[in-house]
Amino acid sequence: MEQKSLFAVISPIMVGPSSSHTAGAVRLGLMARNIYKNDFSKVKFILYNSFATTGFGHGTDKGLLAGLLGYTVDDSRIKNIFDIVQEIEYSYEYIEDISRHPNSVDIIIDDKMTVSGDSVGAGEIRISKINGFSVNIDGTYHTLLLMYKDKPGMISRVSDIIQKQKINIASLHCDRSAKGGNASMYVALDIPVGEDVVEKVREIPDVYFVTNIRKLK
Repeated sequence: MEQKSLFAVISPIMVGPSSSHTAGAVRLGLMARNIYKNDFSKVKFILYNSFATTGFGHGTDKGLLAGLLGYTVDDSRIKNIFDIVQEIEYSYEYIEDISRHPNSVDIIIDDKMTVSGDSVGAGEIRISKINGFSVNIDGTYHTLLLMYKDKPGMISRVSDIIQKQKINIASLHCDRSAKGGNASMYVALDIPVGEDVVEKVREIPDVYFVTNIRKLK
C-alpha cells in the first residue's frame, strides 16, 4: 500500500481558506525561490484556469508572491503581503487554457527564468517546466538541477561527482531542445549535496546554469 505523508492526509497548517489555492500557491513560490536563488527585482505571475478565476478570493495571488519572498504557509503576514512588499515590482495575468492544469502558474523572474508549476491538491505541488525544459519536481527530494549544451558524457560526469560524495541518486532525468542544443538535467537525491559539489558541476565545460534545490518542508 502506498504510504501518504501526514502533510498529505490532513493538509498543511496554513493561512488561507484553500489548501490548493493558498498553501499550494505559497509552496509554488517557495520552490521557484529555491530554484532561482538570486535576489530579484521583478516578477510576473501568469495564472491559469481555476487559479485565474477563483484564486483571487482564496489569496492565490498573495500566496505566490509571499512564497517567492520566502514566507511559509503558516505565516500570518501573507494576508497583508501587498502592504509589506515595496521594493519588488510584481504583476499578474489571468488566462484560460484547457491544456494546462486547473491550478497552474508561470512565474517569470527578472525576465531571466520561467518556472511553471501546478498545485495538485492538499498543498502539494509539482514543477513541470523550467525555462521551457520539462521536469517533474515536487519538493520531496533534494534536487541538483543543471542546464548545459547537449553533448556525450554529461550524465556520467555529473553522476560521478555525486557518487564520489557517497550520495545516493534516487532518480535522474534529462531533456533537450535538440541534439547538440540546450539541455537540462535534474537529479533527485536522498541528502543534499554541498556547495563544493555545485561548484564542481559548474566547472564542467558547457554547463551554464546549476542550482541546488532543497526539498520543501
